[in-house]
Amino acid sequence: MITVISPAKNLDFESQPTTDKFSHPELLEHSEELMSVCRELTPAQISSLMKISDKLAGLNAARFSEWSQPFTTENAKQAVLAFNGDVYGGLAADTLTAEQLDYAQSHLRILSGLYGLLKPLDLMQAYRLEMGTKLHNSRGKNLYEFWGSIIANKLNTVVAEQDSQYLVNLASNEYFKAVDKKTLSAQIITPHFKDCKNGQYKIISFYAKKARGLMARYIIENKVTQLSQLKQFTVDGYYFSEEATSKELEPVFLRDEQN
Repeated sequence: MITVISPAKNLDFESQPTTDKFSHPELLEHSEELMSVCRELTPAQISSLMKISDKLAGLNAARFSEWSQPFTTENAKQAVLAFNGDVYGGLAADTLTAEQLDYAQSHLRILSGLYGLLKPLDLMQAYRLEMGTKLHNSRGKNLYEFWGSIIANKLNTVVAEQDSQYLVNLASNEYFKAVDKKTLSAQIITPHFKDCKNGQYKIISFYAKKARGLMARYIIENKVTQLSQLKQFTVDGYYFSEEATSKELEPVFLRDEQN
């Protein structure tokens, strides 16, 4: 199975990476084109475009200005160790073994507004450019039009290399929308995670994000290849519910109310 996850807004470029291994993003020529647009934005324009504070806008204007190739271990960090959000808390990549990281490098991909598609150990420089950003560019009015079928074509290459039947979508709707599903050659599995609150099972964003990371790790640790194996996921109290699942490729995992 090939698994895709979203990036995170929060970044960690302070702590030392837990591995010396690294690779380079494969779509950097496209990233450079986006950066040529982003570098022209003023902090005020960034604030308006991204709906962020003036302080964050200033920080990201500086990041755009400083972004440059070549990427090295001195000016960049492995993506899976640089992102620092809820999904990555569940994935806990800094505790994966060397063998597990190698497996992740072949089977896990991170969607990105700036980089398109990242391997876990791809070096990246700090940025903020969410996939839903309406950044006018040479290819259209937003990043979905910019990336077009490029991300799906790259995923098809990974699927073919690993002879995989399935692509597991553990990304948010905002990011997975950037994958051209008509172009994609694999069957898409989209798990859903629901927590019990006040007697009802519902998707609670914080828990669901962490659960996506937990499942991504489960797939890596167990080298999952089949849907039946995926349904055996029972990490952190979640369990597959046949009754709650209405579509075969959208398995629902429930977790009872936490004490």
